[in-house]
Amino acid sequence: MFTADDSAPSPLSGLLVADFSRVLAGPYATMLLADLGADVVKVERPDGGDDTRAWGPPFAADGTATYFLGVNRNKRSVALDLRDADDAALAGELIRRADVVVENFLPGTMHRFGLGYEDVRTDNPGVVYCSITGFGDGAGAALPGYDLLAQAVGGLMSVTGEPGAPTKAGVALVDVVTGLHAAFGILAALRHRDATGEGQRVQVSLLTSLLSGLVNHASAYLAAGTVPRAMGNRHPSIAPYEVFDAADRPMVIAAGNDRQFHSLCTALGAPELAEDTRFATNESRVAHREELAAALNTRLATQPAQTWAETLTGAGVPCGPINDVAGAFALADALGLEAAVSVGGVRQSAHPVRFGSTPAVYRSAPPALDADGAGVREWLRELRESRAPQQPRPDTANG
Repeated sequence: MFTADDSAPSPLSGLLVADFSRVLAGPYATMLLADLGADVVKVERPDGGDDTRAWGPPFAADGTATYFLGVNRNKRSVALDLRDADDAALAGELIRRADVVVENFLPGTMHRFGLGYEDVRTDNPGVVYCSITGFGDGAGAALPGYDLLAQAVGGLMSVTGEPGAPTKAGVALVDVVTGLHAAFGILAALRHRDATGEGQRVQVSLLTSLLSGLVNHASAYLAAGTVPRAMGNRHPSIAPYEVFDAADRPMVIAAGNDRQFHSLCTALGAPELAEDTRFATNESRVAHREELAAALNTRLATQPAQTWAETLTGAGVPCGPINDVAGAFALADALGLEAAVSVGGVRQSAHPVRFGSTPAVYRSAPPALDADGAGVREWLRELRESRAPQQPRPDTANG
């Protein structure tokens, strides 16, 4: 398991991110940037801060909601009331000095505080200003940007779960995908700024991120007019590619081509299945998936899932038992993937990207509300008073 490391080179060192986002999509994006060295100042409301600070159980040993812990490491927290003129002025000074601004308020909210993109671009023409919304800033501006709502109206629930039982994904998947798109868009805009000196506004919504993330389902509708439907654990275009019942517990088999299917049949001791005209090609297997599943389940029921996983994997067939989250981390450990990190005594998922020369760094645990407020406010007041083009920032570790 990784431990905190603040000595490695970081590709985003020196980048100041003013993070006005909360809950998941925005904080996930800014944590990814922070892991790569960016100095992220998280601006929170004084009365409770980020909503996810109270989203529990479960809670960590110190009483902090684990939801908040999952997306807020490597950041500094300052509590500012944007309705207060002095605090709004300090927020404006932060944006004036920032390379990147991230916000996910309802459209128009930042502008009402004098902190919208058009308000700040004159004083900070190089700023990359990322706005995350639920449904854009036009006709959908008033719609609340909740992941469950996006999954519902965006089509994901219609293709998830058993037929006739719309089901949400087990995590806030749309928020996560949107956060990834936001981070990607920010980095692309920074690349443009490096080349031209020009900043820009970057906009990403839950709905468009989800529609892009529907990939083959979106393409089925757009290119062929086919409206996908929920199929449980089955795949609309591949068979066998679903959950099967081994002797002790469920497992998945994902045979994506004829060669893998032949290997599966041989390993199961049923080579005749590969010669059956109903199963000879993927197209025919999809057409006869019920008969195929019954035949495979009969054979899989004779051995435990782990036994089959070892046998089939050895034969080149993609498969595996269905793990819980504890089992998933155990698998990552067994594979040497180092998927967990300890930061300030808090265990978390590690940054998912491995860099050969500029690895992610883990400088600080998720901050308490306003943990760095005094230092940040003093720094911003000095900048505001002096208007000096460059002032040293307070130490990112000590605030």
